[in-house]
Amino acid sequence: MFGWFQRLLPHSGDFFILFERHAAAMTAAADALAKLTAGEGDRAANLRTIRDREHDADEVIRETLHEVRQTFLTPFDRGAITALIGSMDDTIDEMNRTASAIELLEVENFDPEMKQIGVLVQDACRLISEAMPLLRDVERNGRRLHELTAKLVKLEGEVDVLHDTGMKNAFQAQKKKSDPLAFMVTRETYKNLERIADAFEDVANEVDSLVIDHG
Repeated sequence: MFGWFQRLLPHSGDFFILFERHAAAMTAAADALAKLTAGEGDRAANLRTIRDREHDADEVIRETLHEVRQTFLTPFDRGAITALIGSMDDTIDEMNRTASAIELLEVENFDPEMKQIGVLVQDACRLISEAMPLLRDVERNGRRLHELTAKLVKLEGEVDVLHDTGMKNAFQAQKKKSDPLAFMVTRETYKNLERIADAFEDVANEVDSLVIDHG
């Protein structure tokens, strides 16, 4: 009888811990990606770290979706919770796809622009990691959250510039060397790196929506 009564009581899951765990997985994957593109550390270990952290993030999103279904009282609208965690998961999924493409295409030498994108991905994940605990009090932290999302959007623009510069340089090099296969590999690598940055902007938009609705 007591167990039945407990099930009737409002339940409030701690979604903030889940957001923070997911952000930690993203940051660890980004650190490994930055090392990979910089040619630092053990290549196989960096690839493995990205895959492992993506699996950790998948577990977090499964827990989040379960909590959304089971929780009576949620800090935000259920749709906002799933949209935010979904956009974060898209980001680490893109990191994993990039790592898989690098492994498949046997990319071992990275352009300076690729290395810089790797650093910007790292920076963006740290911004997201800073933002997640602030969601515990959106009203008080709204200004700082807006500053962080503005920085995320700016980083995405910087990645676009690096992508275009790198592709232009690769095209010019291909004309001189007449190596279309190398150009295709480079183009695929840049495309995957750019998609990571695009996903960051989606995270920024979801956080901004929470600030507008609850700030």
